Amino acid sequence: MIRTDSPTAPAKPVEHLEAVTIRFCGDSGDGMQLAGTQFTNTSALFGNDVSTLPDFPAEIRAPAGTLPGVSGFQIRFSSSPIHTPGDKLDALVAMNPAGLKTNIMDLKAGGLLIVNEDEFNPTNLKKANYANNPLDDGSLKSFQLHKIKISTLNKEALADTGLNAKAVDRCKNFFALGLVYWLYGRPVEATLRWIEDKFSKTPDVAQANAKTLRMGYYYGETTESFVVQYVVPTAKIEPGTYRRITGNEATALGFVTAARLANKELFLGSYPITPASTILEELNRFKHYGVKTFQAEDEIAAVTSSIGAAYVGALSITTTSGPGVALKGEGMGLAVMMELPLIIVDVQRGGPSTGLPTKTEQADLLMALFGRHGESPMPVIAARSPSDCYYAAIEASRIAVKYMTPVMLLTDGYLANGSEPWRVPHYADLPGIEIQHPLEKNSVDGYMPYKRDKNLSRPWALPGTPGLEHRVGGLEKADVHGNVSYDPDNHQHMINTRAQKVANVAQDIPPTEILGDAEGDLLIIGWGGTYGSITTAVEQCRSKGFKVSAVHLRYLNPLPPDLGEILRRFDRVLVPELNRGQLRLLLRAMYLVDAEGLNKVKGKPFLVSEIVEKIESMVRQEVSV
Repeated sequence: MIRTDSPTAPAKPVEHLEAVTIRFCGDSGDGMQLAGTQFTNTSALFGNDVSTLPDFPAEIRAPAGTLPGVSGFQIRFSSSPIHTPGDKLDALVAMNPAGLKTNIMDLKAGGLLIVNEDEFNPTNLKKANYANNPLDDGSLKSFQLHKIKISTLNKEALADTGLNAKAVDRCKNFFALGLVYWLYGRPVEATLRWIEDKFSKTPDVAQANAKTLRMGYYYGETTESFVVQYVVPTAKIEPGTYRRITGNEATALGFVTAARLANKELFLGSYPITPASTILEELNRFKHYGVKTFQAEDEIAAVTSSIGAAYVGALSITTTSGPGVALKGEGMGLAVMMELPLIIVDVQRGGPSTGLPTKTEQADLLMALFGRHGESPMPVIAARSPSDCYYAAIEASRIAVKYMTPVMLLTDGYLANGSEPWRVPHYADLPGIEIQHPLEKNSVDGYMPYKRDKNLSRPWALPGTPGLEHRVGGLEKADVHGNVSYDPDNHQHMINTRAQKVANVAQDIPPTEILGDAEGDLLIIGWGGTYGSITTAVEQCRSKGFKVSAVHLRYLNPLPPDLGEILRRFDRVLVPELNRGQLRLLLRAMYLVDAEGLNKVKGKPFLVSEIVEKIESMVRQEVSV
């Protein structure tokens, strides 16, 4: 980096690392999400593979300095491809005692610990339930502790800016960011450009943030506290155009793309709910692409507005999380009865009830499959990574319009807020989505709204098309002609037909990919956001000689038609899930396989080490037998 206003300092030794995992943490007002996002963007521009794990406080205004108010942002950046944001931390930046208290257990022995010493005063120590100051009592001796007066240094750097004390203090996250930039050899130019653009209307604030960012960088360069600088080389990745993307951003872009592929307007009816709200916010930016967003007064209005949009011919979606899915239940049943292509996005979070609204979980699978009254089946698919949310959204749209059925798309809080580099696809390389609306009667007796094609899909007639008037609603319809019917045999027939239509989706499921050998001692089966941890764990165990393979399911209803045959080729099956065993329950019931579960319901994704430990335990059991 070219400097014009920094002191001259002798070069420090540089140590090259393959990958680093760091976390910024502090009070929710300390700008940890911003610092983490900027570090992520810079590392991606630098050419590293990156994976992130933001951690938000659940309370909107938790008292400052308290444990419930801690906000964190974890980043792993690497010179080789990675699938997770890392297990143990190599470095932790703690801006206050509460941040230290809630995060120190994740820092590896010998890891870098950078703390804002100014905040470790009696008041803040008491808020964090510290009886003694951990910076002085020897409890942190197993770490490389760097006590830095970040608040003081930030204040001194900005003494001549004219900003008030509160505005100055809000800049200290950039001082910490600048220090970490130096520590890991990151350039500051991208963040300086971001600051200039972000605060263009308040140039004094922009100048202050830019100045303290530089001063944090220079502090690392000149202080004797740090004796070495670290560098993570660029990663060798497939050529192409990349951008950093979160799961919710990818979901939104996926639906915009699907609408273009189908030559349709896109409609979103949604009620804000954590962690799905940013899909609504993101799609609101694409009005010039034929996207219409409607923020409804409640979840029921959201889903029914989306049903109306689907009825009139739009590619229609509704987004929510677990509590919203419960409220949308009757509306989803109506979409099943009307046989309309509606996509319901469930960004899963910790439950039940309000539960852990900012944490992740996989506990909505059974609700997605069975959480509606009556026999109301629908296809269910799940995204496996933040960038995969893009492709999952397109696939959900394709299935919905091909089979004229509502589809449930499952993501989760970890995928929604986490980010990774995404290789932007060429539009011409994406398969089209074909839709044909009838323009004339399909029978000599007039228009038959339930006269089905080979997939058992009914025609999607647009209202106002002359001669194609037909009934819709929640009452059972007679097959073919669509009149209201209370006939028992017809009801049985329609129940079976709708179920078979969903089952027919299996013909579109590609052969299941297996990571590892096609048969062996142990098969790991996962779904959703556990993909990264499972994949990394299996790769590590296979490198040790273990005969372990993995299958990750995108299609959860119907399940892949070759899954049963795959299961029979392995001696044992392990199903890691962020719930108490919902997929395991289905596998045991459907395939009579003695699947074993690895279950975690803590609001956090799996650590790779947790899955590795379970695999090694099962292998040892097999050997002992």
